[in-house]
Amino acid sequence: MIIFISGSINSGKTTIAKILKKMIPNSAHIEVDDLRDMIDWMPLERSIPINLENTVSIINNFSANAIHSIVSYPLSKTEFDLITSKLGNDKVYFFTLNPQIEIALKNRGTRELTEWEKDRIKHHYKTDINNPGFGVVIDNSLQTPEKTAEEILSRL
Repeated sequence: MIIFISGSINSGKTTIAKILKKMIPNSAHIEVDDLRDMIDWMPLERSIPINLENTVSIINNFSANAIHSIVSYPLSKTEFDLITSKLGNDKVYFFTLNPQIEIALKNRGTRELTEWEKDRIKHHYKTDINNPGFGVVIDNSLQTPEKTAEEILSRL
């Protein structure tokens, strides 16, 4: 099983993925931003295709070893289609976290959003990363992370 969790920066993707990893046996969380960090010297737009190709390789490796993948990253429909065209036969689920933009733009916990992150959040909302028109879209504005994870589990 492969679960994609998409949404803008600061929508809760990583938090939800970590909760799901604890709830789903034999699962791994693939944080695509960690792959980006490996080549952070490269311009973002140039690194995205590389990061997505590496994500495919990791998912396929985990699948070959009976490990479920939980992938967190803001994906467009085009990127999702590209990735899934290169995957095996595991069942694929796609969820997008869509808190109200005012909530996504707020600092949460110890995270202090940078101006770049705030601008990127606005870009994600303008380009419909938060509501891509496919998969399951969850407004997690007023839900706890645990409740959001339970909602995702109920739809698997």
